[in-house]
Amino acid sequence: MTTTYKKVAVLLGGFSAERDVSLSSGAGCAKALREEGFEVVEIDPKTSDLAAQLHAAKPDVVFNALHGRWGEDGCVQGLLELLRIPYTHSGVLSSALAMHKQRTKDIYAAAGLPVVRSIVVDRRAAAAQHLMEPPYVVKPVNEGSSVGVFIIRKGDNRPPEALGKEEWNLSSEMMVEEYVPGRELTVAVMGGKALGVTEITTGLAFYDYEAKYSEGGSIHILPAKVPDAVAKEAMRLAEAAHAALGCRGVSRTDLRFDDTGAKPRLVLLETNTQPGMTPTSLVPEQAAYTGMTYAKLCRWIVEDASCDR
Repeated sequence: MTTTYKKVAVLLGGFSAERDVSLSSGAGCAKALREEGFEVVEIDPKTSDLAAQLHAAKPDVVFNALHGRWGEDGCVQGLLELLRIPYTHSGVLSSALAMHKQRTKDIYAAAGLPVVRSIVVDRRAAAAQHLMEPPYVVKPVNEGSSVGVFIIRKGDNRPPEALGKEEWNLSSEMMVEEYVPGRELTVAVMGGKALGVTEITTGLAFYDYEAKYSEGGSIHILPAKVPDAVAKEAMRLAEAAHAALGCRGVSRTDLRFDDTGAKPRLVLLETNTQPGMTPTSLVPEQAAYTGMTYAKLCRWIVEDASCDR
């Protein structure tokens, strides 16, 4: 893949709940792209007019390292389409679909991919009473990085009180979802092809924000120690999820492998259209497993950029 792009604007930070993760991802990508010979300008749209910043910077291409709402949900992608600046990762529609966990599952189900039962309710309704027999999971329908996720286990008398409090500052729309026991797997897809299967373990209650981004918060086993048939199926499902959502560039799909019963099963949870690129992130690890350095991964993502994604 060759490119005529010379000047790259890396978008990082922003004002979602995942700002700190985005700052780390963006700083790493900017450094790597400079090493690859690109002219790089870093833009943090937290307090300024992004369109004006882009107009002043005059980049050939945008590397979108924003995470979460307003950066990963189609909003920035729509602006870049209007400005006709080529950009990385997925386009407007697939970004919006993948950011909304229930819409993602609707697409999975329509494509015949395995999901579990879930409903979307106001956070106060989720706080008032059990809306599903425990164990189940409650999560904001449009946040990432496991922000605001609760696991309600058997024997818990009531849902988390935090959901009903006035100081709650995340989405009011919550997904209540059947809990899937077993093992956490994730698969990166690059250009439509799966890179590998990682199993994630943690000593914490579950693979939450701290486990994802704190040093030593989780252990990544690559390749995952699962039967070959399970690994192949996980990769197939991730590729199918990427295609069904219309993703472009690099995505990462999270799955549960329930091997606790007589009939093991794989279940899709969600697809990330702009996966983390921090020092503890999973996509760079899987790329390295295939022989691709972090810098070359960043170059590939830039060279894949376009409008009309």
